Amino acid sequence: MSGFDVPGPSWSPWQRLYGLGHRARRSWWRDRAQRLPRPVVSVGNLHWGGGGKTPLTAAIARQLRDRGLRVAILSRGYGRKGGGVTVVSHGEGPLLGPRQAGDEPVLLAAEVPGVAVVVAADRALAGRHALQRLDPVPDLFLLDDGFSHLRLHRDLDLLAFPAADPLAGGRLWPGGRLREPLASSARADALLVTGLDLDDAQGERLARGLRRYGFAGPGFLAPTVVLEPRSVGQSGVPSEGAPPLQGPVVLVCAIARPDAFRRSVERSGLEIAAEVVFRDHDPYDAKALETVRRAFDSSGAQAVVVTSKDRVKLQSRLDRPLVEIPVRAEPEPAFFDWLEQRLGELIPERLS
Repeated sequence: MSGFDVPGPSWSPWQRLYGLGHRARRSWWRDRAQRLPRPVVSVGNLHWGGGGKTPLTAAIARQLRDRGLRVAILSRGYGRKGGGVTVVSHGEGPLLGPRQAGDEPVLLAAEVPGVAVVVAADRALAGRHALQRLDPVPDLFLLDDGFSHLRLHRDLDLLAFPAADPLAGGRLWPGGRLREPLASSARADALLVTGLDLDDAQGERLARGLRRYGFAGPGFLAPTVVLEPRSVGQSGVPSEGAPPLQGPVVLVCAIARPDAFRRSVERSGLEIAAEVVFRDHDPYDAKALETVRRAFDSSGAQAVVVTSKDRVKLQSRLDRPLVEIPVRAEPEPAFFDWLEQRLGELIPERLS
C-alpha cells in the first residue's frame, strides 16, 4: 500500500487476535470512562510513532488561547521519572525539566505560553487536579496523544495522519505499524493530514478512503512549516535568528520519524556530515552524550542540529554548538472554523 490508497481488511491470525483485544478493551471502557465537567478534545493517531500530534496540539492550544479560552493540556508525560500528578506549567513556561515531566510536556509548556500543562498516567486524575489547583480554572482540556486513553471521556476526538505514512502499512502489530485497527477511526470526529508539501485534496481523500471503516467526519490539512534555525546557548534558551551555518552539521534526534527530521534539515539548506539516531524519547544519558560528542568531533561539523523535542533534553548538557530546527503545524482555516462550531455547541457561553 502506498499514499492514500486505503486497503480493505487483511489480517493474519495474530493481527485478528490483537484486533479482538482492542475491541474488548473499548467495550470495557465504553460505560466506565470518567467524565470531566469541562469539554475534552483529544489529539491522537492510530499508529505507533510520531504523527505530528504534539505540534498539532500546540497549534490548537494557541488558537483557542487566542480566542480567549483558558486551556489546559493533559499529557501522559512519557519517559518521566516518578508518578502521580505534576503541574508542568501554569502558563508561564515549564517549571520542571524533561526527566521530571517528560520531553513533550516541557516542549508544550515552552512553546505555548498562557496554556497550562499537567501530566499524569491517569488523565482523568490530571484533569481533576487541574480543576482544583489551577487559577484560573480551565475552560477546556486538550488531551495530547489521547486517542487510545479510553478511561477518560472525550467530547471531540481528532486523528492525525502523517502524509508520508498515513496508514502505517494498513496492518496491525505485530506484522504492521498500526496500534489500533483502521476501524477505530469510526470513533473520531475529524482527521488531519500532517507533514510537508501537502496538496489541497489529501485531507478529504483520506476521509473518503476511511468511510469503509466507519469514519464519518471531515478531513483537513495541517501542514508542517519548518522555521528558521535557532542557536541554543549554554543557558538553554534558544535565540531567534541563528548565525548562518557555513559548514556541515551533525543531525541528532530521538524521535519516531527521523526521516521527517532529515527532510526538514535538508529543506533548510544545511549540509549533513553525519547522523545519530536514538530510540524515540531517549533520555540522552552519559553514554548517549558521549556518542554525540564523538560524532561531532570526528565529522568536522559546525554544529549539532536537533529537533525541538531533543533540544529540551540536550540544552545545558551538551558542550558542543547546538542548533534547533523548529517546526510548527499550521492547520487550514476550515479546520478551525469546524472546531469553533463544535466547541460552540459544547461551551456556548465562552464562544458566543
